[in-house]
Amino acid sequence: MGKPNLRSETCHRFRLKIPLFSLIFALNLFRAFFMINFNGTFVPSNDNQLADNRAFLFGDGVFETIKVLDHKILFLEDHYFRLMSAMRIVRMEIPMDFTMEYFEEQLLSTAKANECSQSGRIRITVYRNGNGYYLPETNSVSFLIHAKALGNTAYIFDKLAYEVDLYKDFYVTKQLLSSVKTTNKIINITGSIFANENGLQNCLLLNDSKNVIEALQGNVFMLVGKKLITPPVSDGCLNGVMRKQILSLAKKMEDIEVLEESISPFDLQKADELFITNVIKGVQPITKYRKKDFETNFAESLLVRLNAQIRLG
Repeated sequence: MGKPNLRSETCHRFRLKIPLFSLIFALNLFRAFFMINFNGTFVPSNDNQLADNRAFLFGDGVFETIKVLDHKILFLEDHYFRLMSAMRIVRMEIPMDFTMEYFEEQLLSTAKANECSQSGRIRITVYRNGNGYYLPETNSVSFLIHAKALGNTAYIFDKLAYEVDLYKDFYVTKQLLSSVKTTNKIINITGSIFANENGLQNCLLLNDSKNVIEALQGNVFMLVGKKLITPPVSDGCLNGVMRKQILSLAKKMEDIEVLEESISPFDLQKADELFITNVIKGVQPITKYRKKDFETNFAESLLVRLNAQIRLG
């Protein structure tokens, strides 16, 4: 009779003492905590919140930039429904408790915590949870909100020189996704760098048909005689909340015809006025495009109407 295989027996006994769920837990733990190289220093992955953040890794997120004024969210419904629409378009799961009331409560509480409820800029970013690569492991979401005080309460008309030009290094495609505020804004970033390097205050973006669709930080409007023209969303521009407000205000003006039409770069030279809209600035008049100088009277009158509408609630 030979000697027992103590090594084999020991291994067998050892295997019996480890339940299957413990092995799975250990494997998941190993997977969850790994070392990453952050600026030349190795740190555990759980110490760096960006290590598995899909908005950072893949641009897998959508966001809203919102203005709070006198403890109220301006254009609350428009922001909420645009965010819900964006989440559906990119196939994120919308939590059952993510109602408009909950949305408003979270925004206002963040503004209060940052002491900017009188006048502030709020950004909410919603991003997909979990791991995975291009194919996510889940469609559930988390959100991040931050807020910062603004100097003025009402929208202020800026009479300073404001020069723009075309940004032609990259183009925006004419598709539904271009109208959504995703966390991938590399065209706006490189365009802003171009504007800064060339002494410009802003740039106008073009779509793949070489038509003007928007500015780097907002929608663009063009006044030609009694016609107010802005590119349609189908051209690839952002479906702006302030764009909607300006269209509504302009349509109430008896002597103004409001059109949503494509704008070519050549059309800009024929304009009497050009201006940019967004919810933080309101209306930003453009004073110069290349060799053409523009008036700002109509833009100023719109801003007066906008402030009046907000005061009336």
